[in-house]
Amino acid sequence: MMALNGKTALVTGSTSGIGLAIAKAFAQQGADIMLNGLGDPAEIEATRAALAAESGRKVLFTPADMTRPEEIANLVKATETSLGKIDILVHSAGIQHVSPVEDFPIEKFDAIIAINLVSGFHLTRAAVPGMKKNGFGRIINIASAHSAVASPFKSAYVAAKHGLLGFTKTIALELATSGITANCISPGYVWTPLVERQIPDTMKARNMTKDQVISEVLLKAQPTKKFVTTDEVAALALYLASDAAASVTGANMLIDGGWTAE
Repeated sequence: MMALNGKTALVTGSTSGIGLAIAKAFAQQGADIMLNGLGDPAEIEATRAALAAESGRKVLFTPADMTRPEEIANLVKATETSLGKIDILVHSAGIQHVSPVEDFPIEKFDAIIAINLVSGFHLTRAAVPGMKKNGFGRIINIASAHSAVASPFKSAYVAAKHGLLGFTKTIALELATSGITANCISPGYVWTPLVERQIPDTMKARNMTKDQVISEVLLKAQPTKKFVTTDEVAALALYLASDAAASVTGANMLIDGGWTAE
């Protein structure tokens, strides 16, 4: 029997990287999926159609902008209307920018806070009433090892991920008797488009080559000296979404190759 038979999941940031890996894992375990994210429309449609064909599940896509509260609320409504309910909410949308604080573009700072942190509030606020009505919910916020520790030149991202963990703990307490859990997954460095895109900025900020950035910045903090894989993160999300994790709430699930153990 598949672990998520009869369940539905809304996964933001699910057109690539961690979000897409989670959406695939959930669909393969029997969940219907609402995808959301950025990218080329033709590529997104190909991804959606392939996942639906492979899993035999209903897989939809809505291109809501995570900086716009009204679009986020409409995304939740569209998911509830088209899939019947939202059992599992995964907030995986995220952007990054690397810069010294005195040079950090204000609009970049505001956008990172909006997408990485504030959109999680708007999603949760809109989805919780339906979850309460159904007596079941799994809220999974994709944070980062940067929810627990800081790194230079990432003031906005670290602030957002610290905030997301605090927000998640708070809603876990609020919802503890409602059959709804709320947890963070905090990966170390995962090889995703988001990580790949920050390499040029880090090369510039630290005056390093690409290989130096990978070995001396990205993987320096991870004792395993390996990138976490998107499939490993998806497997942890699958556990948190399952009945086996009914008593896991308010937790920060670090999957960081030992980074925060030091």
